[in-house]
Amino acid sequence: MIVAILALQGAYQEHAQVLERLQVPFIELRQKKDLNQHFDALILPGGESTVQGKLLKELDMFDILKQKIEEGLPVLATCAGLILLAEELSNDENQYFQTLPVKVKRNAYGRQLGSFVRETDMKLIGKIQARFIRGPYIESVKPNVHILATIDDHIVAVQYQNQLAMAFHPELSHDDRIHQYFIQIVKGFIS
Repeated sequence: MIVAILALQGAYQEHAQVLERLQVPFIELRQKKDLNQHFDALILPGGESTVQGKLLKELDMFDILKQKIEEGLPVLATCAGLILLAEELSNDENQYFQTLPVKVKRNAYGRQLGSFVRETDMKLIGKIQARFIRGPYIESVKPNVHILATIDDHIVAVQYQNQLAMAFHPELSHDDRIHQYFIQIVKGFIS
């Protein structure tokens, strides 16, 4: 199993550190030729979704990745990654992969100074510390999207088929259970 991490901008190094701790081989996607390598899953990290979306298109990586996700490639998306997957953004005219049938509000918790950590229960995982940095939240979901976690009545983690998406940054904690759960999704996909 090889996991690809989108490494154009954002918190990709932190995801790589988690995969190293879990002894999961990974590659970093920085340019179109990197997509020629074999990989079984994709991590879309937090960062600036507008920049990531723009770079994906400028580097001619967008359509290839969108097709792979539509074909069932497992994806772990955090913060900006959630925005990239969302079918609809309520407060932004940009649209990206649109493979996750949810409506997302960008920067829902305010500016970077409004960053915070909250404990919540996440289905299939248990109690977790959710770290938000200018985080979005999910305003609504369509049928077959499983809500995994909420904070203050806002949806902050979902699963839809092989897409696992959250508004927070699990890669910034020392709790690797979300990544471990994702690896189980990947194993089910490739078996």
